[in-house]
Amino acid sequence: MPRLTDIQIRDPFIVPVAEERRYYLYGTTDLNCWGPPATGFDAYCSSDFAEWEGPFPVFRPEPGFWSDRNYWAPEVHRYGNSYYMLASFKAEGVCRGTQVLRSESPRGPFRVHSNGPVTPRDWECLDGTLFVAEDHIPWMVFCHEWVQVHDGQICAIPLTPELCAATGDPVLLFHASDAPWGRHMENQADYVTDGPFLHRCADGTLLMLWSSFCDTGYAQGVARSQTGKITGPWEQLPEPLYKGDGGHGMIFRAFDGQLYLTLHSPNETPHERAHLLPLVEEGGALRVR
Repeated sequence: MPRLTDIQIRDPFIVPVAEERRYYLYGTTDLNCWGPPATGFDAYCSSDFAEWEGPFPVFRPEPGFWSDRNYWAPEVHRYGNSYYMLASFKAEGVCRGTQVLRSESPRGPFRVHSNGPVTPRDWECLDGTLFVAEDHIPWMVFCHEWVQVHDGQICAIPLTPELCAATGDPVLLFHASDAPWGRHMENQADYVTDGPFLHRCADGTLLMLWSSFCDTGYAQGVARSQTGKITGPWEQLPEPLYKGDGGHGMIFRAFDGQLYLTLHSPNETPHERAHLLPLVEEGGALRVR
């Protein structure tokens, strides 16, 4: 069975499934993820992080599916009694957006759940993540892309309880240039936002992982909500959590209680690999152990 060093993957997302005592790894798995034609999403599973069963298909588009390219950043969240995949898709002449898929099993198959993207249809968007607020209202937090707005944005939009549609207008949370460590893309004047992911600390602090570029390349940053609410306001921590040319991370807790950050590094195709970094949470802050 393959090891993480054998698996080309971007935007890794790991879901611990307690009933199976196994970890499921999802991510951008098309070898040609930058252009058409797209294939779908594959996944892997493991009981020990050392060897991974797979790949096995968890999403393949059915005939007539609207998108044929850029199948990116699938996240899987257990919500209610089902598993929901939030993934980004695009077609020629159609804005990229995050759509919701659904399955009864973490192994899939995931089928279309929302009627097209939940993100605004006239916005170029990607990397939607699910956050359920303390009042039980589900939100999608996503990136309004630099390709359209130049200074990439992180936004949030409330969803129906069924996760099938938005129920309000997007709320702007922050811009990429708000981070003191952020830098322009190489040879461009634009700032990137990638891969938001929310983490509630034991003391109630609400943190958001997100990625952009710093002086050493792709990096994993952290923002903190000053109110503990999804609408913020959000303050940027002065230094990235990880700046070794890696990012688009998420956090999960292993069955032994250890907190992990997983991200892809390096950020160059076809060399991307998932990395597992033990985290320490102290006083509403995170550090790599």
